[in-house]
Amino acid sequence: MRLDHATWPEVEDYLKRNRGIVLPVGSTEQHGPMGLIGTDALCAEGIAEAAAKKAGAYVAPTLVYTPAPFNTGFPGTISVTEATFSALFSEIVTGLLAQGFVRIFILNAHGANLAPMRAVVEAHPAGNFHIRSWWDYAPVNDLRREFYGDWEGLHGTPSEVAITQALHRIVSTGGAGDPPRQLTPDEIKARAGDRQPPTPGAHAR
Repeated sequence: MRLDHATWPEVEDYLKRNRGIVLPVGSTEQHGPMGLIGTDALCAEGIAEAAAKKAGAYVAPTLVYTPAPFNTGFPGTISVTEATFSALFSEIVTGLLAQGFVRIFILNAHGANLAPMRAVVEAHPAGNFHIRSWWDYAPVNDLRREFYGDWEGLHGTPSEVAITQALHRIVSTGGAGDPPRQLTPDEIKARAGDRQPPTPGAHAR
C-alpha cells in the first residue's frame, strides 16, 4: 500500500507489526523519442508497488527530482544538483526513521543516484538500509538478454521503455523505429554512471 494513500491511524497500526518500507527513487529526464520523461520514476514506482503488495509493505512517495545534468539539453528534463538531492534524500530517510520505519528498502532506477544515496546511508547507522536498482537481479537480467539481446544498454533501453508502456501508455516509435548505429566501446565507457552525452543516431549494446 502507498504511504500517501493511507491515513495516520492505518500507518500507526502498520508500525505495530511491520517496520519496513520501500522508497522508490527515479528521475525526471528524457528517455529518447519514445521513452516517457518519468521513465525512471515510473519504473521504480511500479516495481516497488508490485513487490510491496506481495510483501504486505508500505511504499513511500517516489522521489522523482534527482541529478540528471547530462540530459538537460533535452526538453522536459528537470535536474537538481547532487548536493540538493543528497540533502533531500537524507531528510526523507531521517524522517522515515523518526516515524518508526527501521528497515528502509530503496528501489533505484537511475544510475546517478547511487553514489550520493550510499554516502547518505553510511551516515545513518541507526537504520537498516538496502539500496538496490531494479536491474540488479539475475532473473531480471536473464529476461533483458532474452527479450532484447544487444539492444539492451545504458539509457532509454528497451526494458525500461517496455515497463512504462505496460504500466502507462504506448508511444509511437516515429523516427525511433529505424535502428541506429551501435555505440563503440569507448562511447559506452564515456557514459558510465549514467552520464550520457547525446550521440545522434547511436544506441548502446
